[in-house]
Amino acid sequence: MTDPKQIACDAFDDLLDRERAALLAGDFDTLSRLIDEKEHLLGTLSDASPDGLDSLQTKAARNQELLNSALDGIRAVANRLEALREVRGTLNTYDRSGKRQSIEGLARPRIERRA
Repeated sequence: MTDPKQIACDAFDDLLDRERAALLAGDFDTLSRLIDEKEHLLGTLSDASPDGLDSLQTKAARNQELLNSALDGIRAVANRLEALREVRGTLNTYDRSGKRQSIEGLARPRIERRA
């Protein structure tokens, strides 16, 4: 008969591989669907012996690094988009003495709709 703890370890190992593939592909929908399964498997593994969990811990740490990098990328994009919105609204320049001046942008063009 197969050990239930080993089945859970194998299932978690498979989940970590799927999570890594989703992280590398930028598939955040798949990542969100894996959360419930991951929580369930972690609960199953909570009383497992630490001997068989070393490789799982290594894979989980690797995936965490990928996730952190993805979050850093998302933050960078959000910051860049905010900077672009700001640039579109105002123009910052410096005069001869080095004093900063802000020139408000033009009003956004409106689309005229005709019947």
